[in-house]
Amino acid sequence: MGGGPGTPELAAAVSNAGGLGSMGVAYLTPDQIIAAIRRTRELTSGPIHVNLFAGGFSAQPRFEPGPMLSILTEIHAVFGLPAPTMPAQPHDPFPEQFEAVLESRPEVFSFTFGTLDRTAMAKLQSRGIAILGTATTVEEGRILADAGVDAVVAQGGEAGAHRGTFTVPFEAAMVPTVQLVREIATFAPVIASGGIMDGRDIRIMLDNGASAAQLGTAFLPCPESGAAEAYRQALLGAKSDTTVVTRAFSGRPARGLRNEFIARLEGREDAILPYPLQNVLTRPMRTAAAKLGKAGFLSLWAGQGVARCRTLPADDLVRRLVEECANAAATG
Repeated sequence: MGGGPGTPELAAAVSNAGGLGSMGVAYLTPDQIIAAIRRTRELTSGPIHVNLFAGGFSAQPRFEPGPMLSILTEIHAVFGLPAPTMPAQPHDPFPEQFEAVLESRPEVFSFTFGTLDRTAMAKLQSRGIAILGTATTVEEGRILADAGVDAVVAQGGEAGAHRGTFTVPFEAAMVPTVQLVREIATFAPVIASGGIMDGRDIRIMLDNGASAAQLGTAFLPCPESGAAEAYRQALLGAKSDTTVVTRAFSGRPARGLRNEFIARLEGREDAILPYPLQNVLTRPMRTAAAKLGKAGFLSLWAGQGVARCRTLPADDLVRRLVEECANAAATG
């Protein structure tokens, strides 16, 4: 939910309705993180959860940027943008972002793409912040549990947006959510994530050992979401699962609706630059596409349950999910 869709208004509405409101803040500066958490505090007295990327900025192998620059030059011309230029290798923002999180003291902190060292874990624990780590395999779940997280977020293969895999190639970590939950629950508290769209889905996860469920795609059409209108309409217009896992927009594998930009790069995957360079390079295109309503050039992150999206205010959606979960439990 980082990069725009997650907002203080959305997080606060979820917390006010009895859920755990969450914000992905990996694309924000430290000052923006502090401001976003402060704004959320103004809107709710409930708990707040924030997420950062704790990995993915290792030294990159040599690559040839020419083919991708050529592809984007054509698109920029259509959008009236200047020709793209190769960005400098961004530095890893995590250390400074993490300090901003520590200063703001959300009730819950989660991380994706790796694990934390003992010092970082101790800093969170000393402030009473609950710690969640993202796993896409049982092995990753054990690594996180051994590191001392309070719960493991089991990101199943159905999940939308970036894959959190950090020990194996992502293709080897596309485990169905139910299976992953069931296995990790044998040794750690687990939060189910991936393809969960309604209360019946939540009930299934709880029945298979989950302590809680995490939903992202289901909340994107909410009016409190910061998703661009073209993104919102693409989600609501999906009549079946047309999602694919692609590196096209960011350089990291992520699940989203297949669109024109993804199609242009099919068979040309060698042109895609490593993360985060690809993400930086495609940002002007994505920003322009959002303003122009061109969904074909947006990163339309979505999970496999996307065809069941519905338009409800966030607090109503939370209440609906609770009712559906209770009804599923009652009816078996």
